[in-house]
Amino acid sequence: MDKVLYYVHDPMCSWCWAFNKTWAAIQSSLPSSIEVRYLLGGLAPDSDQPMATDLQEKISEGWYRIQQHVPGTEFNHDFWTVCKPRRSTYPSCRALIAARMLDRAAEKPMLLAIQQAYYLQAKNPADDEVLIECAGEIGLDGSEFSALLNHSSTQQQLLMEIKLARSMGASSFPSIVLQQGEQTRLLRYDYNDPQVLLNQLS
Repeated sequence: MDKVLYYVHDPMCSWCWAFNKTWAAIQSSLPSSIEVRYLLGGLAPDSDQPMATDLQEKISEGWYRIQQHVPGTEFNHDFWTVCKPRRSTYPSCRALIAARMLDRAAEKPMLLAIQQAYYLQAKNPADDEVLIECAGEIGLDGSEFSALLNHSSTQQQLLMEIKLARSMGASSFPSIVLQQGEQTRLLRYDYNDPQVLLNQLS
C-alpha cells in the first residue's frame, strides 16, 4: 500500500456516530491502493466523577443539533436520565484496542456495538460492565477481554495512538488524515456527502 488513510475517532464521539453512514460510503469507494487504519483520539481520560450538569446539557443539546445537521442520525435521549454520565471515554477506547488484540476483525463490530449501546440503548460505555457486555455480543471471550480492558499494555497502546493522532494534527473527531510516504495531510469531509473527501484522493 502506498497510501494510508487514518480515521481518527473516539467511540463516544457523537459526531463520529453521525458520520458512520458517509464514512462507510467513502470506504466502499476507495481505490485498492489506499489502506484504511483506525486510530483512537481519546476524548476524555478516565474519571469516576459525575459529569457536570452544564456539560451534560451541552452534549445533550449537541445531539439535537447533530440530528438537524445530519438527518437520520438516531439518539436515545433517555441516556441523560437513565444513566449517570461521566466525562470518561478512555475505557471505551481501550475496549477497541482489547478487541483488536483478541481479533483484528473484531474492532469494527466492537465499535458499532459500543456506539449502539450508548446512542440507541441508553447504556454508559464509561462503565466496564457495559463494555464487557458489548464484547460478548460480538462473540469475544468475556474473561480474556476483561483481562485486557484495563491492562497497562492496553493503556500504553491508547496513549501511543493519541500521541500519533496529535502529531498528525488531528485535534477533533472524526479527523481523516492521508499519509503518503513521510507526508501527512488532513482531509476535508462533509457529513452528508462522501464525494467531498473522495475528490481529494483523485
